[in-house]
Amino acid sequence: MATKLIVGLRNPGSRYDGTRHNIGGDAVAAAVPDATFKKARLGIRADVANVRFGDTRAVLALPRTFMNECGQSVAPLARYERVDGDRLLIVHDDIDLPFGKLRVQFGGGAGGHNGIRSIVGSLDTKDFWRLKLGVGRPPGRIDPADYVLGRFAKVERATVEESIIKAARVIEVFSIEGGEAARQAAGELND
Repeated sequence: MATKLIVGLRNPGSRYDGTRHNIGGDAVAAAVPDATFKKARLGIRADVANVRFGDTRAVLALPRTFMNECGQSVAPLARYERVDGDRLLIVHDDIDLPFGKLRVQFGGGAGGHNGIRSIVGSLDTKDFWRLKLGVGRPPGRIDPADYVLGRFAKVERATVEESIIKAARVIEVFSIEGGEAARQAAGELND
């Protein structure tokens, strides 16, 4: 089985722990709880863990760059691992998806997400898989940028933890069965 690359988008540093923008990184870290993340080789700015899902080798990655520069981590990792868009899954937050919902899609635009915009620019293609975790729309007149850099409220924590567990399951399905199976799994887990 060909290697899969699963990247959880986040901002590095404890200042951003538990923020809406970091839920993608949290989900990837939760996919294999005992995985050991180490600095990537060749100066690639990411922490990586080599794991197995069944017979499939997967590389879990957490960029060491800020969100709007994460393409600088993802593109060299994809080249190093010889992974094309069909074997690449980017896990990230999405304010246009209802809170707690998951969606898997292949290709499409950045939807205002600066991390996805950076990856599209660095890979020079939109053709890769995305696992979106819904964090909901900002209430009132709160700036979306401020909203995603905020932490989840205590009343939201149970739903967030459930989303992360579901996302970890989708990551496993993607690794073993591919993108279409992951899309179906995400839909079933939303029911």
